Amino acid sequence: MGGRKATASTEIDQALLNELRECLAQRCIERGLSSLRAREALLKSLGPRQADSARFVGHLAQWIDVGAFDASLLKTILHKFNSSTRADLTLHNYLYLRMAEGMLAMAEEEIDTAIQHFDFVLGLPGELDDQQSQSIVLFWKARCLRRRGEYEKALIFAHQGKESALALGFPRMAALSEVLESWILFQKGKVKEAEQISEHAESVLRETDDHVTLGNIHSFYGRVARRAGRFDQAIEYFNRAIDEFRKRDEQHPNLARSLANIALAKRAIASQLRRKIDKQVERRRKDAGSAKAPSSSATEYRQRLEQFHQEIVAHLEEAAAIYSHHPTHHGIGTVQLNYSYVLLDDGEYQGAESKAKEAYRLGEAKQDYILMGRARVVQCMIENARVEEEITEGSDPGSHARRALEYVREAIELAKHTQNQRLLTNAYLWLGFTHCNAFYDDTDAAREAYDLAIASRKGAQPDNMWEDLQALKSKIVRAGSVDSKLKAWSQGALGDKTFQQVTEEFAELIIPRVWEREGRKVSRVAAKLSISPKKVRRILDRVGPRRPN
Repeated sequence: MGGRKATASTEIDQALLNELRECLAQRCIERGLSSLRAREALLKSLGPRQADSARFVGHLAQWIDVGAFDASLLKTILHKFNSSTRADLTLHNYLYLRMAEGMLAMAEEEIDTAIQHFDFVLGLPGELDDQQSQSIVLFWKARCLRRRGEYEKALIFAHQGKESALALGFPRMAALSEVLESWILFQKGKVKEAEQISEHAESVLRETDDHVTLGNIHSFYGRVARRAGRFDQAIEYFNRAIDEFRKRDEQHPNLARSLANIALAKRAIASQLRRKIDKQVERRRKDAGSAKAPSSSATEYRQRLEQFHQEIVAHLEEAAAIYSHHPTHHGIGTVQLNYSYVLLDDGEYQGAESKAKEAYRLGEAKQDYILMGRARVVQCMIENARVEEEITEGSDPGSHARRALEYVREAIELAKHTQNQRLLTNAYLWLGFTHCNAFYDDTDAAREAYDLAIASRKGAQPDNMWEDLQALKSKIVRAGSVDSKLKAWSQGALGDKTFQQVTEEFAELIIPRVWEREGRKVSRVAAKLSISPKKVRRILDRVGPRRPN
């Protein structure tokens, strides 16, 4: 603040408070940060005996939320306000302390505690007599409710925060609530409405230096594009978000979040490349012995896949490093889950399982049902992959299948603690895939899970989850074709087949399934069905043991 002597001042003057309020309202972030950082002496000496100290702490909390200082500074200051000094405060000043305590609890992911503080403040609007701070508290409570997955309530408080700021004539401050509002609507599947609100917020804030909120807007656009399957566009938006966050702080937690998000977008492209490589390998296998020269595109795909893999790991490593400076259970847990996805893609099931377990533990520590549910879905995916890869432990071939079912059922229950319909849909989806795996092979249960997954979407627009839903549907349809054949035979509809031909077809249907249930042991199948091991092997060789359908 250009030559001011305020650096050494330990007094709280009204001019400082007015400037901090004005800068927040107009989103003049750098100016407000500079003013606060010039008051180093005040921040070090701040205590309950100073005039207006509690009110200043309430405003300081708002700036710490913006990124002025680490939340540990606020914690140190609040500790100075013990029960005896609080007893001397007016109710008006005490409400500012409760506001600050709520913000600190929110920063420490003690969401229930934060909401209790905010409810206390909001319950006495006449005593607070500060509509601008009340608007911020409404916004904070909405953020807490969103974190708990209570989207309907969060939307109400975000809207109230926006309306309160607009009533004061602060459209830029209202834009904060608009960004949150758009994210919640997106979670509820109202994508077009969410985009319109976010675009308006961007137009209001474009000329400000509120790089964090602008970064949040670009990150939102990236999430929309990624969910729609526009992965290249998603990467562009996430890069813009990353640039905005870096302008404010190279170690900002939201920067770590966008790095984790861009890693997911690149993982999606890597998965597409893997499928292309697999198709080319299959095509070359079919063309074996022909005069066709192998395509050079396979080498290019592999090179691009390796490049994406390196970039994904680099993004996650940087995100983890940022969270080591600003640790949050949810953020660190999200990075662990993303690592788990990458390891699962590479077939490193033990490492993937370890990361998913850690993510679940982090979520459990804060009762973060969304993180816990996502972790359980990933653990289900890992166990299903082990079933498909014939990885067994001990003498129980169904151990992985049973664990997959346990994990996904728990994921469903965790999702029901929230209003996160996408998490619930994904859990039902993987319940269906689990019932379709080689061990259970339960078409009716898989079809029921598919119906629940479709119903849980509640008219949501088609997105990248539809591909997985269609894959599950295809599995069910293929299995259903077997059921229809058995039904036709039971009604005597044999066509032109002889009894011997029907017997052979029946053996081709039954033997591979018994083989799966008996731990893929030919000797067990032969003993169970009282047929020769030679015939079992002949049938398996004919139909292909990996694809009994």
